[in-house]
Amino acid sequence: MPLDESAIDPDAARTARRLIRAGHEAYLVGGCVRDLLLGRLPKDFDVATSARPEEVRSIFRASRIIGRRFRLVHVLFPAGKIIEVATFRRTPSAQEGVSHEDDADELIIRSDNAFGTIEEDALRRDFTINALFYDIETREILDFAGGMRDIERRTVRTINDPVLRFREDPVRILRAIKFASKLDLGLHPDLVDAVITTRDSLPLASKMRLFEEVLRLLRGGAARRAIYLAWELGVLHILLPELAVMLDDIDGEDGIPVRIFRLFAELDARTLERGEPPGDAALWTLLLLEPALEACQGASDRLGAFMDFVEPVATRLAVHRRIIDAIRRIMAMLPKLWNGHIAKAARSDVFAEAVAVAEISLAARGEYEAAAQIRKAFLSTRRSRPSSERPNLVR
Repeated sequence: MPLDESAIDPDAARTARRLIRAGHEAYLVGGCVRDLLLGRLPKDFDVATSARPEEVRSIFRASRIIGRRFRLVHVLFPAGKIIEVATFRRTPSAQEGVSHEDDADELIIRSDNAFGTIEEDALRRDFTINALFYDIETREILDFAGGMRDIERRTVRTINDPVLRFREDPVRILRAIKFASKLDLGLHPDLVDAVITTRDSLPLASKMRLFEEVLRLLRGGAARRAIYLAWELGVLHILLPELAVMLDDIDGEDGIPVRIFRLFAELDARTLERGEPPGDAALWTLLLLEPALEACQGASDRLGAFMDFVEPVATRLAVHRRIIDAIRRIMAMLPKLWNGHIAKAARSDVFAEAVAVAEISLAARGEYEAAAQIRKAFLSTRRSRPSSERPNLVR
């Protein structure tokens, strides 16, 4: 399968070649190789090397070592550009931070900083399609885990036993869903069975990592498929039962599940059209919109009802108080925006994200003209105000 070398980032290639000239192994690795093989333009280019972090740091004056659990080197280029360089690693032993006892909690990798060979580095990775290395000098792809076969089959498959890989790091379940959705790939049957077997271990994972991976499901322009897969595999029932139970409610073509999936389809269309997703607070509002509206319906104290609804979600997924407060304010603004009262909300610092939620939710209902009018009024409001007074996006 050909790889478009013209799409390789020249700074990434330069970084790898400089490490090679210094006597080390160095390759492009992971998602950039995968995306190039799939005919996609990679967002980032990473380099894997035999050099230790201190050695990489000594080769590149403009660089810094980051991380504690997983030490990396950021090689710095003009305009804030970064090429990430990681030393080959291996799966740590029990003494180094991972155990293979039957208890699911004991399987989780707590440390991942044991250095190894290129083959060990490949085999410690999560999915075969992420374990490919590209040799800049020989123009060869190094494949130790069958990743090329799965690229050709357009399949997401774990390296080795999927149950063990998900027990080691339950967040890999969400990563599998993300790759299948964003790259339009299928899930290997063994991986699907393993997700169903291990999904109950998701609460053992870092809540902050779960928070970030949920956002990544929404950001990439494939939120509809991601949420559908998470629901179909029972993962959403673990992470967001408030939303999952609404999707379980099958009640015709214009029922709640259809409305929710239209919402994510409109989010995807907007993200792909504009080249970037709305801010994080808007994404979380869209994710929780339907269950939040239901929780507040008919309540005399709508704020109290909203907080009662959102507190368990915030605890389960480590949703920051800043995000919760932004969601609360966006929810309060939506009735005004839906009714076209833009000016009353324009001075809020979540105005831009509230407009994004209003636009997307109206479009999901088929009210495209109303959505367009809100957008037009929003742009007019921004043009008429000094830049120093324009609302900032909450991220």
